[in-house]
Amino acid sequence: MLYAKRRTQNEERETQNVKRNVTGVFAPRRYEGRSGVAIRKIKLLLPIVILLTVFSGCAEKQQQAPVSETRILLDTFCTITIYGPHDRQLFDDAFSLCEKYEALLSKSAEGSDIWRINHAGGSPVMVAAETIEVISSGLAFGGLSDGMFDITVGRLTTLWDFSGDPGVPTITELADALVTVGYGNVIVSGDTVRLADPDTWLDLGAIAKGYIADRMADFLRERGVTGAVVDLGGDVAAVGGKPDGSPWMIGVRQPFGGQNDLLGVVETAEAAIVTSGTYERQFTENNVLYHHILDPYNGMPVVSDVVGATVLAKRAMVGDALSTVALLVGSGNAEDLLAGVPGFIGALLVLDNGDLLQLGSIDFHN
Repeated sequence: MLYAKRRTQNEERETQNVKRNVTGVFAPRRYEGRSGVAIRKIKLLLPIVILLTVFSGCAEKQQQAPVSETRILLDTFCTITIYGPHDRQLFDDAFSLCEKYEALLSKSAEGSDIWRINHAGGSPVMVAAETIEVISSGLAFGGLSDGMFDITVGRLTTLWDFSGDPGVPTITELADALVTVGYGNVIVSGDTVRLADPDTWLDLGAIAKGYIADRMADFLRERGVTGAVVDLGGDVAAVGGKPDGSPWMIGVRQPFGGQNDLLGVVETAEAAIVTSGTYERQFTENNVLYHHILDPYNGMPVVSDVVGATVLAKRAMVGDALSTVALLVGSGNAEDLLAGVPGFIGALLVLDNGDLLQLGSIDFHN
């Protein structure tokens, strides 16, 4: 009954999304692969490394040297690097923007839009336009993936608590949480959000960082910055290009390797690049390894032949969602699914046997 109930909810929600082409990201289509996989990403371990070339030599102008600043926000290390002339106030203003969106979209921050929705007992909650945009995009990605991407996994992710003191929940706890999962429970009407099941909780951890990276990059563009990189713990948005015209070089970390072990480098012009991997958050209990990407049909870490997925896209929010979707659907289904999404450029999938699979257009060198 649970499986049938969830599929009915997904189909109803998808019909609504197709009619309105949510937020202009894409018009969802039905995906006939394995369904019902939920997403949770926490990126404290920095799966992407930016390889920044520092200009040197007396012939170079001082303002051409990149200047970086790092702060701890979103439970991770957030870095902004700016090339060329700039006002130092830009860093404070951009990080303040990050704090603003974190205060809206965090599941755990008391008083945030998401916290208020989760604790409203099913009543409509008026929220910011930005919150509507992210939730609507999350629902659209749910329709694209036939429910594999689901933003209503808040009860499950809270049980596992990968961002705090993780542990394996009991069968009873998982069963109670599973019945609350279903993105069809989310009803968006104007500037309000209501949860049809009052016990459902939202968790935007698989999409919010990408959205915030995009907004910070847009802010820098509006302030006249022509070369910069915003890195929110692995969600990277590149602004413009380097002063010498060379491409951005983004180093992709080796899955399950050390912090500085690189798999290779992706070269790109202005774009966004995001990586998701089963190695990002994990723990061992009774000699069993558990990772943080959960399957809502059983509430356990999902099994996939893809252990890492790096997605190059025009917008970081698209890359954020698709990097996880690619990992969850597996290498056999990822190419057709990703290719149909506007803004997708290319992807690099790392398989559990060590093979690398390149999709679309991505300039990767190992």
